[in-house]
Amino acid sequence: MTERLLLTCEHAGCVVPSNLRTPFHGKRKLLMSHRGWDPYAWEIARNVQKILRVPLLVHRVSRLVVEVNRSPGHPKLFSEITRALPEETKRRILKRWYHPHREAVTKAVRGMRGTVAHLGIHTFTPVLDGKVRRLDVGLLFDPGRAREARFCNALRGCLEKASPGLRVRFNAPYKGTSDGLTTTLRKQFPAARYLGIEIEVNQAMRPADRRAFAKVLAGCLGA
Repeated sequence: MTERLLLTCEHAGCVVPSNLRTPFHGKRKLLMSHRGWDPYAWEIARNVQKILRVPLLVHRVSRLVVEVNRSPGHPKLFSEITRALPEETKRRILKRWYHPHREAVTKAVRGMRGTVAHLGIHTFTPVLDGKVRRLDVGLLFDPGRAREARFCNALRGCLEKASPGLRVRFNAPYKGTSDGLTTTLRKQFPAARYLGIEIEVNQAMRPADRRAFAKVLAGCLGA
């Protein structure tokens, strides 16, 4: 793959800033659940980054404080915990914990030469609303952007060849065109300049399998 790589991890932690701990009192279990962060996403992203030595931008504040993978104005930008906070408090949250990450990713893409493949590393809960999600890895992209489709076709082929039995699906368990950081950046950069790919990994994957997957993913990306 000839594209320059940029890794990001939007839900790397479930940190609550000290000045916001009061509304989160008693919410530790919720914060530690998949609603508060993407368990294991940073681990996978970091392992890939260590092998390939490419840029990695990480956001550790809980998505329950503010969802950096949603656009301003999106109904889920703030959670049920922070949505009722005073408007001035929410403006400070956006200024301190939302805009810096998104601006850093945009700046990184702009500063890289050639075509940039931006890979957002995420994980998903294996069961949602009682429905079992029967896949190991999802590759999210915009089917209308041919270069993203070719990239994901090549990546899936490599992953499946290197890990027989790995269940890799396109645009599952979410659509690659749904609101997110990649969809925002697609509006700012042309298809020949920017590829926005989200890699979703099943949280049910065992620790040894996660490490093996990160190694295989890095090998495919660096081939």
